[in-house]
Amino acid sequence: MRRKFICGNWKMNGTLEETSALLGGIVGLWDDAYRKVEVAICPPFTSIGLALDKLSGRGVQIAVGAQNCYSETKGAFTGEVSARMLAEAGCTYVILGHSERRTIFNENNELINRKIKTALNVGLKPILCIGETHEERELAQTYEVLLHQLTQCLRGVDVTQMKMITIAYEPVWAIGTGRTATAEIAQDSHSYIRSEIGKLYDETVASQITIQYGGSMNAANAAELLEQTDIDGGLIGGASLDAKAFTAIIEAATK
Repeated sequence: MRRKFICGNWKMNGTLEETSALLGGIVGLWDDAYRKVEVAICPPFTSIGLALDKLSGRGVQIAVGAQNCYSETKGAFTGEVSARMLAEAGCTYVILGHSERRTIFNENNELINRKIKTALNVGLKPILCIGETHEERELAQTYEVLLHQLTQCLRGVDVTQMKMITIAYEPVWAIGTGRTATAEIAQDSHSYIRSEIGKLYDETVASQITIQYGGSMNAANAAELLEQTDIDGGLIGGASLDAKAFTAIIEAATK
């Protein structure tokens, strides 16, 4: 049985004051039943230290991750943060390949592949985001796009390393738009991803890997999405910025 995994991606939101208030709200609503679910939050870089401090010793099991890292360990890369720095700071996870990184910052699969390997080398657990645009879905290219992203981003990643990786299926047309894939559409894509992981690696890896849904999951639709056979959790955007909404999704994942 795969453990459900709910991760909040705060994106570029969360001053120190806002981080403190939001985590205080989540901690205040925490229920021991949530321990059945893997939970993480990925705040901006500037709030990682405060988040770790706010969660320490509070009786909650919430890991802290980062929203990105660079592909090199160190060097003249102004404005970038290395995986080693994140691991040293106390991060457990790092989100890589998010559609906003691909579209706004022009990150390609080759760069994302290098980032994944760098993260794995320092013990961080990558959350690899893949997904099709609205145009690609309309052209019936969803499977083709997903397979290409999987094979390119996971190039050189071995079976043992795959145990550290989470896949997040995020249909680009459903991110930040309020549009959500139906449970049937999401399940179909998740099932396809799992089957291709089985071909790229083996059936054991495919059966064990966590595949999250990352397209506008919220308190209202979480239960229906999470009851699907191959949907193992959610990479939550806007709803993770509201303590009641975020804990409601965690609650749904416990069922």
